[in-house]
Amino acid sequence: MPTFKTTFRVSWVDTDAAQIVHFSNYFRYFERAEEEFYRSLGFNFESLSRESSIILPRVEAHCNYRNPLKFNDIVEIELSIKEIREKAVKYLFKVYNKTEEKLAAEGHLVVVAVDKNSMKATKIPEEIVKRLMPYMET
Repeated sequence: MPTFKTTFRVSWVDTDAAQIVHFSNYFRYFERAEEEFYRSLGFNFESLSRESSIILPRVEAHCNYRNPLKFNDIVEIELSIKEIREKAVKYLFKVYNKTEEKLAAEGHLVVVAVDKNSMKATKIPEEIVKRLMPYMET
């Protein structure tokens, strides 16, 4: 199963007084990986909204914390797709601390395609589904 990977360094602003990444920032990291993933596929949140009138609100978010990330650690996030439904996608994330070679966290997000004008769930455009399919877990 192909996965998408992105790497970055933990910023000071993401940490608490002990220089450990605050738990809430893992969800920001998930979104950062999702944004980079879409960019690698040739579209982004802005183009989805502008060209397809679609926004992708989160309807479920979950994270299991395994080992802490600290200021200046190198982070690698691995994204794959667990499920694509007519109107929703479930992304899986693994967050690795590459500095210490440990799994830091794993979790998922479920996003729903919503027509930004009617604010109702809508079918994910076929062209987008085609680009997502290679990253489906088997």
